[in-house]
Amino acid sequence: MYISAYAKEMRVTVTEFRKDLFRLVERVIAGETVEFVHRGAIIRLVVPESRSSRLDRLTPRQITSPQTTEEAECKLHREMLAEMEKDWSEI
Repeated sequence: MYISAYAKEMRVTVTEFRKDLFRLVERVIAGETVEFVHRGAIIRLVVPESRSSRLDRLTPRQITSPQTTEEAECKLHREMLAEMEKDWSEI
C-alpha cells in the first residue's frame, strides 16, 4: 500500500481494494483520493466537490398521457415537485 506524504491519496492493489472496500470508500467520502491498479490501469476514486441532492438524482419521466398539453404537464410537475419537497422536509 502506498500513501503519499504530501497529498491525501492512497494507491492499493485490486486485491487490497476488494478486501478493504468499505474502509477505502469511507476514506474517499472523508476527502481522500484512493487509487487502485488493475491490469496496469490506475483507477482513481474521488468524491465530487459538490454532491447532488436526492432530488437532483431523480430520472425525469413522462408522467402524463401524450395528449396532455405542455403547459398542463408543467403545472402538474410543479405541483408534484412541491409536494415531494414538502414530504422530504418533514423527514
